[in-house]
Amino acid sequence: MRLTIVGFGLIGGSVARALRQFDPSAAQGWRITAWSRTRTPVDQAIRDGVVDAAPDSLEAALDGAEMVLLAAPPLACLDLLDRFGGPLRAALGDATITDAVSAKTQVLARADLSSLHFVGGHPMAGRELSGYAAASSDLFAGRPWVTVPGAEARLIDTQRVRQLIDACGAVEVPMTAAAHDSAVAAISHMPLVVSAALVEAVAGRATQPPRSDWPAAEKLAATGWAGMTRLALGEPAMGAGIAATNSAAIAARLRDLRAVLDEWLADLESPDGPAVERLYERFDAARDRLKG
Repeated sequence: MRLTIVGFGLIGGSVARALRQFDPSAAQGWRITAWSRTRTPVDQAIRDGVVDAAPDSLEAALDGAEMVLLAAPPLACLDLLDRFGGPLRAALGDATITDAVSAKTQVLARADLSSLHFVGGHPMAGRELSGYAAASSDLFAGRPWVTVPGAEARLIDTQRVRQLIDACGAVEVPMTAAAHDSAVAAISHMPLVVSAALVEAVAGRATQPPRSDWPAAEKLAATGWAGMTRLALGEPAMGAGIAATNSAAIAARLRDLRAVLDEWLADLESPDGPAVERLYERFDAARDRLKG
């Protein structure tokens, strides 16, 4: 399979590493070309033996590809799909296009608008670290990889994407775009926004002086704070792109959270003082829900 990876950070680099390590026929069965606006990661991948070619131009990288994986930030992927439907159409040839964007509705609509042979994808794996240096060959092992075929997807397109998923050690999970976006808004995108908002609420905004009590709180912060704010350490361009491409679903989930927080405030600020039994019930119910 001749695969071109466009965008070569954590996800693109991890796909290339996974294909080299997990697919028994990787050396012969996969020829991996990588292209990135920044040359440094693809040049390093060439030295690491992770990719076979790294052309200077995107058009050259697309030449001869059977499958193209868009692994750039979300808004960049939307722009790339527009270019694939326009000036780069001839360079694509008969290639299957897939992506790793974490919201699917806007991406599928953009691909369908240009009648591209597109199968939307979302590997449910990641780290707070970014870039090729953070790539790992086992990032996708045993993890769900959502697929959402576009209107012009052919059987060969779904087969190629399935072959990629299997070779990375992941598990394909077919979904509709709407169901996917609602689900990831709840368990991935809303937590990302809440993590950043928590930092703003406690430490203050970066454009303003820190809150007066932050230095004392920072000295006491341990694993609880680290766990709740881990997602805020991610790449800002990626976070902004996620929020922009799944804004309606995230907003709906945030309203649900706001309603629950208002209930917590009512319990905590009861005129008769906090009702310990009621607070216990809330913590107990949350634990039971997570324990399934």
